[in-house]
This record gives sequence, structure tokens and C-alpha cells, in this order.
Amino acid sequence: MVSETFEPPDPDALAALPIFPLPNCVLLPGGLLPLHVFEPRYRDLTRDCLSGKQLMAIARLRPGYEQTYYGRPPVYERCGVGRIICSEELPDGRFALLLRGVARVEIARELPAERPYRLVEARPLSDAPVDPSDAAEHHRKLIQLCDRLAEVIEHGGPQLRDLVRAFPDPGKCADAVAAALVMDADARQELIEACDPMVRLQRTLGHVSHMLCELAPCDGAVN
Repeated sequence: MVSETFEPPDPDALAALPIFPLPNCVLLPGGLLPLHVFEPRYRDLTRDCLSGKQLMAIARLRPGYEQTYYGRPPVYERCGVGRIICSEELPDGRFALLLRGVARVEIARELPAERPYRLVEARPLSDAPVDPSDAAEHHRKLIQLCDRLAEVIEHGGPQLRDLVRAFPDPGKCADAVAAALVMDADARQELIEACDPMVRLQRTLGHVSHMLCELAPCDGAVN
């Protein structure tokens, strides 16, 4: 089954949002996340998602989760919401899923344990206002740097060029590029928590500049 939508989550869905806690995993808006679902509680979560809103939050587990993994270990309150855009139930009951990040939210409270998996009440995190001309200038720089990076990476250059042009909103563009290029979990967590699009743009620009200098040595910062 394949479907795809970039619509933000229905506010009603956030009143009882299932969470899939994972170590060192942060789903940024616009990003893709493949999941292999094998634990019985998360199989139940997946079936309920597929029959409902097809939304789940990917909540990053806080350090020290190992001792209470099968209970309710603490997670970072700010996390990404993903929509299931592709799913396959395997013969033994496992699932192969593909999620598309659609929003950043903050967990307001965890709901009573009425299902094998965890449900939370979440609230959407809205972007802070920005100066349009400043954001547009940073967006232009991001497109230029991604084009230069696309010329020197071994694989995925055309896809990177398409990606950086797929989101006319500067903040959403920064999210999508960061989702594809930023691998460090702490850096991704900082980005999911940043409601200021300018912060996300600046950090993503810095990351792309760093990658470009590593692949094509340069003197000083890349502009």
C-alpha cells in the first residue's frame, strides 16, 4: 500500500497520539524514515495507525532508557510526527513502514496505559515569525550551497538539487535538507526543537558548508 501527503496533522489526532520511542532517532519534517516493526506492542500500534490517522510520533529516548525499555522510559518532549506513506505487512506479522515527517510537536502529557503502546497528548510547535527578506536570502544561499555540494558528492547529486527546490518555504526547506544530510542525533534533536526558522536555516547552511569543505577543500567559510 502506497500513499503520500504533506498535510499537517489534524489537531484532533494530537489529542491521543501514539509514540514510537527509539534511541538516537529524530524525524525532521520533510524527512523519510524506514521502520522495521517487530515488537508485538508496536505491531498493535502500526495496525491502529493504519486503520486511523496513519500518524505516529517518533520520540527519541533519553539516555539511560535501557533499564526501563519495556516500560515507559523517558523521551525528549519535542519530537517529530510522521505519516505512514508506505506499508507492508509481512507473513509473520512484522511490518515494513516508510514515514514522512510532517510536523514538530511537544508532548504535553502521557495518557493512561489503555493500549500496549504509549499514547500522548501533544501540541503543535509553530514557527516563529521571520523577516521575509532575510529568510529568502538564507534560502537562496542554501540552494547555491546544495548545488555546489551536488557537484562533488558521489551519489545523489540530482536528488539533492531537486530536494532543495521542492520546498518554497525557507524553514521547511532547511528541515528537508537537514533531514537528508544531518546524521548526528544531538544535532537533529536541536533542529527539531528549534521553532525559529532562521536558526534552522543557519545551522543547515553551516552543515552543508562543512560537508562541502570536507569534499572540496576550501579556505575559510563557504558562502
